[in-house]
Order: sequence, then C-alpha cells, then structure tokens
Amino acid sequence: MKFRAWLIILIAFLLTITPALAQDSAESTHFYHGVDLSYVNEMDDCGAGYHVDGAPRDPYQIFYDYGANLVRLRLWYTPDWTEYSTLDDVIRSMQRAEDLGMDVLLDFHYSDTWADPSKQIIPAAWANIDDLDELGDALYQYTYDVLAQLNTLGLMPEMVQVGNEINSEILRDENTSGYPINWERNAFLINQAIQAVRDIGAQAEEPPRLMLHVAQPESVEGWLSAAKDAGVTDYDIIGISYYPGWSDHSIKTAGNIINRLRYQFNKDVMIVETAYPWTLDGVPESASNILGDDFLLEDYPASPDGQRQFLTDLAQTVFTNGGLGIIYWEPAWVSTPCRTLWGQGSHWENATFFDFNHDNEILPGIEFLRHDYTYPVDVTLTYRFEGQDLPDQIYFWGDFTGLGRRTLVLSPTDGEYQLHVRLMAGTEIRYQFYAALPASLETALLPPACGDGEGRVSVSIPDDTVSIYQTNTTCPSLSISL
Repeated sequence: MKFRAWLIILIAFLLTITPALAQDSAESTHFYHGVDLSYVNEMDDCGAGYHVDGAPRDPYQIFYDYGANLVRLRLWYTPDWTEYSTLDDVIRSMQRAEDLGMDVLLDFHYSDTWADPSKQIIPAAWANIDDLDELGDALYQYTYDVLAQLNTLGLMPEMVQVGNEINSEILRDENTSGYPINWERNAFLINQAIQAVRDIGAQAEEPPRLMLHVAQPESVEGWLSAAKDAGVTDYDIIGISYYPGWSDHSIKTAGNIINRLRYQFNKDVMIVETAYPWTLDGVPESASNILGDDFLLEDYPASPDGQRQFLTDLAQTVFTNGGLGIIYWEPAWVSTPCRTLWGQGSHWENATFFDFNHDNEILPGIEFLRHDYTYPVDVTLTYRFEGQDLPDQIYFWGDFTGLGRRTLVLSPTDGEYQLHVRLMAGTEIRYQFYAALPASLETALLPPACGDGEGRVSVSIPDDTVSIYQTNTTCPSLSISL
C-alpha cells in the first residue's frame, strides 16, 4: 500500500475512535489580541470620555469586553517632561489590567523619552557613565528592581520586552546615529537586560517571556542575525512593528516574513505595534495627525470599515503564519486639552477606535479583537534513531518553513530530535530528515518506502494538536492529543 493512502486511513481511524478530540485548536496555544493602552491614564486625567451606544464606559472595560486579552505598557526611566509612563503610572495601569484578568507586556524603553528605530537616547542618570561594565550593571539592576517591585505587588508581567524598536544601537548619546551598530557593546547591554529578566523571573510564580522588538518586517531578519552572531540568543519572542506607511510590505508578504522568522530563529513572533486610520480628517488643534494617505494600502480605505478590514486581515495572516498575536497601538489616544512635546491634543485621533465626530463613540475597528479567526494547530515532529548512537545534529527540510531549500539544524534532546511547528488544519506538508548535507536521497533518514521520488514524506495536518513520530526504520505515525 502506498504510504499516502496508509496515512489517510490512519488519520480517519484516529478521528473515528476518538470523536471527543474535536476541540478548538486555539486551546493548545494562547493567541493574543492586544492593545497598547499606555496613554489611557493620561487621557482619563485629561477628561477624555469613551462611549459605547452613547453611554460612558471605562476604556479598559471596553477593550476587555471586545476581546482584548493583552495590554502593552511603555515604561520610561525618569522623564522630566511628563508624569506618565513612569513606574508609578505603569503600576496603576497594570492593576487595571490585572483586575480584568488581562495579560501584560511591559515595554522597557531604556530612555527618558520616546525610543524608536532612529532614537535610543540614554537616560540622563546614566549619560556620564563611561565604563561599559558599570553601564551594564546599572541596566541590569534597574531592570531587576522594576520587575522585583512588580513581583512583590503581584503584578509580574506575562511578557517583557528589553528595549523598544531597537533597530539602532541602544543607550547612546542624543547626537549619535546608532549606525553602524557596535555589536560587542550592543550585545553586552542587551544580554545584561535579558539576564536581569531571567534572574528575577526565576523567583516569580510564573516567569515572564522575553521579547526583542525591532521595527518593520524588512529590518528584522538582518538585525536578529547580527544579534545572534554577537551572542544574543536567550529570548522567547520576536516583536515586530508593522505600519504600512513605514514599510514596503503588504499584509501577505509581512505574513511570509513572520513564517520565515519562526523557523530561522526558533522563536515565537508577534506584531506588537500596528495601526490604520479610519479617516484622514482630524480635530482642529496644534498636534497634527501622523497617519496620512501614505499609510493606506490598496483595498483598505481610510474608513471605519477599512480600518476594521485591515486589522482583521492582518490578524488572520499573523495566525495563519504561526504568529502568536497582534497588538494595536494606541487605540485610546484621543484628543483632549492636554499637550504632547509637539502640540496640544492627539497626533493619533484618526487611528483610534473612537469617533471624535460623535463624542468618542466606539468604532467598528475594535471588532477585530473578537473576530472569529481560524487558528493553526500545534504540531510536534519527532525523529528517533533505533539501535544506533545519536549524531550531534541532523538536518531537516520542510516545504512549510518559508526558507526555500535551506535546511534546519536539529540537535538531540532526551534521545530525540524535535521540531515544534504551528500549521493550519488541512495543510499538506512535505518534509524529510537528513544525516548530512547536501540533502539527497542518499542522506535521507526516513526509509525510502515512506516518501516520494525525491524522498520527501507527505502528511495532511488534522484539526487538533498532533505529534508525528518517526524513526530510521519506521514511517511517520500520528498521535492526536486529548
């Protein structure tokens, strides 16, 4: 019997004898529908009102009711120009999220002001530290102390990002470009922050997952490769900012990059900043809007429905490509009498989820948070040698990695080689394990009877979490998790 026919029979058999296994695939992985609410405390204090069907509502409650399960919050070091995004303000925000049961992503900016791809200004308190070891110690202790205080308060965040949009070199003087990056210095400082998160996380009931955040899809792979070469490897999640006006990528190609990054670096991937305008108009004020017609994509007009469709399509693309989630920035930064560094009012009211023409009534864009998405299932591919010593590494090729014909290197753990993937149900994958490169029929590890003319095995992904097990003497077998 051909292997493919045998496999179809096996899957049908498993599903027939275990009908209770038909479950929501999202249950096995926690997918995030998030919002950055760093401005909300300030907006509340500035007199902003948020309305649903004409009735005033607490903004945190609104986002929770519409399906948000993650709140992102920025933290500046010691800003002298605002009372917000300080540690006290973050604690206030985290308690609001905690009271509703929403997870938190804490965003260390490591600056007294906005940190972004071109601006990573060292806090004034550290500006005169010339010794790198001393600066690294200060960075470590600050990160550790912040998280230790949050842990004492029962507010340890579920995720921590060490730096915000760290495309250029971090903790540098204001009048420097940050390019080319001095990777010996940059990696040392990033690793100091990472170590602080790991050390205090070990004392927490639930240690936070750690994120590195780089702006715009086209910049991420090169930055991460350089970071890896410099020794920055101990992190869990790749965070990406994706704004169409600052990127050449479509939704589809951004999804392709998410898929490729997952396999190339063996990390989860999230869109941690995105936004889209629901209008190109604004409130008459000195703070002009940032998002204009150069931020529009074809098929997504600057309208309430266009904003919602952009976000729904982007979120589905993230999930389809195995991404962990998406966070909208900043849906509640509405216009008030308060000021920014650059003017009175909001620079973002045309990209919020509230209609400034109708007393900040809720807009359809927020509905992306509770859209009925199709989620991928978790798949574990396991290879084991029978009756022989384990090589230090083997190689894996799969047509679902987005890496073309490039192979992944797998090292053994507990006598097995494993690859954990996230794929849409019904996807047919082709793959093979290899003893050496170049990959060929001669170096293929799965028996010839299991594969096609190129030695690749074909498997159709079922509707539930599945483990696919194979050895050097047996073809793949599937086990669907209860």
